[in-house]
Amino acid sequence: MSVPLHGLRTVIYPAANLVAAKKWWAELLGEPPYFDEPFYVGFHVGGYELGLLPDADRTDGAQVYWGVDDVAAAVRAALEHGAAELAPVTDVGDGITTATVRTPDGNVVGFIHNPHFTLE
Repeated sequence: MSVPLHGLRTVIYPAANLVAAKKWWAELLGEPPYFDEPFYVGFHVGGYELGLLPDADRTDGAQVYWGVDDVAAAVRAALEHGAAELAPVTDVGDGITTATVRTPDGNVVGFIHNPHFTLE
């Protein structure tokens, strides 16, 4: 089974100090985040999502999410090809689902279905 990837959608950076990271990105981008909660901060950047996650594992680096039609099917295909599940399929709100796997060579790959995604 192959998985059609629709392109990059989201990058999430670990943010051990969420307040400082939010300030830095807001100043760099010249605008405040559109979503600002203690568990996640999100910015719109050219139609894409730039997120800050305070509890992310910094050793994994940035988490990149590829757009797919069906996150569960993408995870199943990845597992069939030797990946290991990291974060299960989760509804993160507003109809958006995500999941991450670790590839056989140790990289983290994220899948996301966001029915609201449009490029600016």
